[in-house]
Amino acid sequence: MSPTSRGRGSRRRTSSRDARSGSRPTVPPTSDTPDTLDACDCPQCSGGDELDLVIDGLLASGELLLTVDDPMEAEALGATLLSAGDLIGEEAEEAFVRGLVPALETAGTAEALATLLAIGSVAPGRLGTAAGDAADRLVEDGIVRPVWADELEAPVTAGDFQRLNDDQGEASMLVCSFHRAGRGHAVIINVDHNDCGAAVDILVLDADKLSEAVEMLHTVASADGIRIRAESLSPEEFRWQAENALAARAVHDAGDVALNLAEFLDGDDDNDGPAYPALAMLLRARLATLPEPSRPPAPHPTDDEDGLGLDPGIDPGLTLLERRAGGAGLVRGGRPLPTSGGPVLIPDGFALAPPSIAPSVALPAKRKKAAGPAPIYQIKVGLRGTKPPIWRRLEVPADIRLERLHNVIQAAFGWYDSHLHVFETRYGSFGRPDAELDYRAEAAVTLEQVAPTSNDRILYTYDFGDSWEHDVLVEKVFSPDPAVRYPRCTGGRRAAPPEDCGGIWGYVELLQVLKNPDHPEYDEKLEWLGVDNAIDFAPERFDAAAVNQALSAIH
Repeated sequence: MSPTSRGRGSRRRTSSRDARSGSRPTVPPTSDTPDTLDACDCPQCSGGDELDLVIDGLLASGELLLTVDDPMEAEALGATLLSAGDLIGEEAEEAFVRGLVPALETAGTAEALATLLAIGSVAPGRLGTAAGDAADRLVEDGIVRPVWADELEAPVTAGDFQRLNDDQGEASMLVCSFHRAGRGHAVIINVDHNDCGAAVDILVLDADKLSEAVEMLHTVASADGIRIRAESLSPEEFRWQAENALAARAVHDAGDVALNLAEFLDGDDDNDGPAYPALAMLLRARLATLPEPSRPPAPHPTDDEDGLGLDPGIDPGLTLLERRAGGAGLVRGGRPLPTSGGPVLIPDGFALAPPSIAPSVALPAKRKKAAGPAPIYQIKVGLRGTKPPIWRRLEVPADIRLERLHNVIQAAFGWYDSHLHVFETRYGSFGRPDAELDYRAEAAVTLEQVAPTSNDRILYTYDFGDSWEHDVLVEKVFSPDPAVRYPRCTGGRRAAPPEDCGGIWGYVELLQVLKNPDHPEYDEKLEWLGVDNAIDFAPERFDAAAVNQALSAIH
């Protein structure tokens, strides 16, 4: 994201201070320089007063950047500046490269350096290179970098790539999380499939707020008869879909208005955060850290084409789900669509809804008493996304009800049973009965009904906010031992993550903080865990005896 992380090295010059001796930089002629300066409309070429006005605004922004400690704020400013240029047109890059960047370097202040770093953190191509090189030279000249600069250069990791779909394929939400130097942010892109698959808006929120938001989303969606499903995406597929949504929106927005750069810098007092163009610019920079898609971008449909439904390349059979007749539409971009039951408000963000396994066949009948006692299933329950893996090996009666299996898994992993859950199987979804979500009663269904044979799998998801997904695999089927009390745990690995820690990525972040006593959140995390020392929190610990004691308490 930063000039350094993009691989731009520092470039020395023979007399760096001489370049800042005048009030405005001199632009040497190049092969790209017009024969006459009148051919360029950038502030550098068209008038010093305009350039000075813009530079004053940039330095004022740089002064503000020196008071913050979160590099996301610097990136947001850089994205705001660049998105203004994006709206102006191709001439903006020339204005930045030939006018604004050299002028900021000439200013030679900490504010100028902060602004250059902000621009370089999100700028693509030669503008990013120019801003990064200018910042490097200021540092060489002794200008002190802002406190967030090192964090800005830390590697960015990403995960939780999901696509949440409504059941008619009218809208979807692309969700992922980005993490860097102990901070996590979630990104949600609302996509309208009735508008060429264009992005409606972009939400950015702290990753630790996802759990609360998703609970709200499920509550309001269920109340209005909306069924939302999720599918996991690879990083490449997420980037492909996200870039297509941004590109479709850019086509629609092109030519709507050309904003003057100086006016854009004034901002919008009624808006608490960056506008869509700035968020799109910031998101493009984040997407560039993901693997590049192997397939080309989807073509944008024209008005006389029939391609105004789902995103090109997406199989409708994978995203269109059954819904009750007369159901409501999904909220898009903070604006509720018409519904049969009144408006539905979208929360500030949401986490990962449980992925579905579409029902394909009728549910088998229950075991009859005349068939004799049920066999024992040896099942392995593994927590998705964990490395090293976290799992439990359990022995349970094949005819155990899913409601009781839920309690067994809760005890085996040390969960508190304080959130919603669902079993996803090829025969349907089972949990607390909910007609709107097509959740059937788990109390009436047994494990062997939904997993009849060895090697069958089902998915158990607990806490739709943190989205703890457990793969349940039937490893063996054997006769019960009269001397053994079932269910029991015969093996496992590692302790389960603590409840409400923010899902897999939140747990990774927690472990990173606990490894560094100098981390600013170290004491806070210890207090949250209820321990005095990080040694007291042992993620590698697994105690089969403790698990079996917990299982014995299940009635």
